[in-house]
Amino acid sequence: MLWKNSSRRPGLRAMTSDLRTRLLLMLVLPLCVLVLAGVWLDYRSADEAAGQHDQRLVRLLPALADSVLAPPIHDNDPPLLLLAPPIEEFLRQNAGFAAYSVRDTSGRLLLGEGWVHGAVPTTQAPEFHSVEFGGVTYRVAAQRGRTGAGELVVALADGSDPRQKWAQQLLLRVLLPNLVLLIAAGFAIHWAVRQAFKPLVGLAEAVERRSPRDLSPIDEAASPDEVRPLVHSLNRLFALVNAQAEGQRRFVADAAHQLRTPLAGLQAQVEAWAMMAKAAAPPRTSFPDFDRKMPLAHEDRAQGAIVLGADQIEKLRNATRRTSQLAHQLLALSRADARSLDAQPPQRVDLKDLCESLLETFLDAATGKGLDLGLDVQLVHVTGHGWLLRELLSNLVDNAIKYTPAGGVVTIRCGLRQGRAGPPRPYVEVEDDGPGVPESERTRVLQRFYRVPGAGGEGTGLGLAIADEIARVHRAALTLGTGPQGRGLLVTVVFPL
Repeated sequence: MLWKNSSRRPGLRAMTSDLRTRLLLMLVLPLCVLVLAGVWLDYRSADEAAGQHDQRLVRLLPALADSVLAPPIHDNDPPLLLLAPPIEEFLRQNAGFAAYSVRDTSGRLLLGEGWVHGAVPTTQAPEFHSVEFGGVTYRVAAQRGRTGAGELVVALADGSDPRQKWAQQLLLRVLLPNLVLLIAAGFAIHWAVRQAFKPLVGLAEAVERRSPRDLSPIDEAASPDEVRPLVHSLNRLFALVNAQAEGQRRFVADAAHQLRTPLAGLQAQVEAWAMMAKAAAPPRTSFPDFDRKMPLAHEDRAQGAIVLGADQIEKLRNATRRTSQLAHQLLALSRADARSLDAQPPQRVDLKDLCESLLETFLDAATGKGLDLGLDVQLVHVTGHGWLLRELLSNLVDNAIKYTPAGGVVTIRCGLRQGRAGPPRPYVEVEDDGPGVPESERTRVLQRFYRVPGAGGEGTGLGLAIADEIARVHRAALTLGTGPQGRGLLVTVVFPL
């Protein structure tokens, strides 16, 4: 039977989320490094282009110096200038983003644009600097040299410098596209990683929903190639655990079965002794062939017999009853295993008839204890194993009678009950007004051999465990609640449609 454990789901989600996050970081961080490397390479490319651009300006400076043909005729007139063809071509190609200037060695402007200025070179080597004008950063190359008008300083300004453009357009042309690419890659990687993890997550959820008793192999053919080695290893582990559990189950079944016959004989003999002890006038009974090592007995040496009191026989009878019941419950628990029922086809079971027969079975025990054993049944059928359902209900009724004090009420019910959604579903329940089970202990009392601390009676801690196991086999839900007037125990078993 498949079952859900919602408390583990957050842990599973956290595990897969952590794996996705780590994989995402491992993939995105190299992308970030690649983006930075791309930015650096782009800058290097712009720097290299700017270097070539500087060399172009350097080659044009002599042509600009040759364009100054003669000194001014008058002191306040500019020198005679006739732009060389390369300079004209340069200014035409970069119209609006190119300018020139001619200054004397003191820095006074003779020709060109006044904003094309800079420190006067002290040598004849070309010098470079940047000038901001009109919102444009210009690359300015200046050189001191001989012209037709004497020694002057000529300068060319170009606003199309690739390095300057790269700096201005860093956000729009470099950072923003790469950032968009990085975000898109992150989403794509997250989606791809989630899709890639779906088979693993599906396998984990399938294993998580399994009952601890479901050790059937997982279908390897239906599993993706990526997780087939894991599925194969899980199936091998399931097979080993199943073989071990099967061996333990067979041992318990064989041991319980072998114990039933001698225990039944011993119980019959002790019951006969008890009847003889009650019939005897003095409350003593002699048994010449009884084992001399029996506790709480004394020896009549004159007659060579062991004499037991009626109280000792009653204790012995109760002990044999408990031992016989334990062997019967162990055998029932072993036979209730779902794996042992595969070859037994389910049948149609009349719950009303089952409850009525159990009322007859337990009526004497309830009457002898002073209990009011009642019946509230409707005609309803379920599909399952009749002998197992009888065992389930027998354990519930036996528990109720055993723990309900004298004068109490025990009620057996069956019928159809409307759930939160869907059509009505069949149910059986046993209600008593005994001490009940604290809410904190209701999960643990379904475990084998567990008894509530301080509980009275002489139970074995197997009754509710057997009932819960049989309910699981029939895909039914067993729940524990509070009895009438807020006391006692209400055990309900709701069956599937």
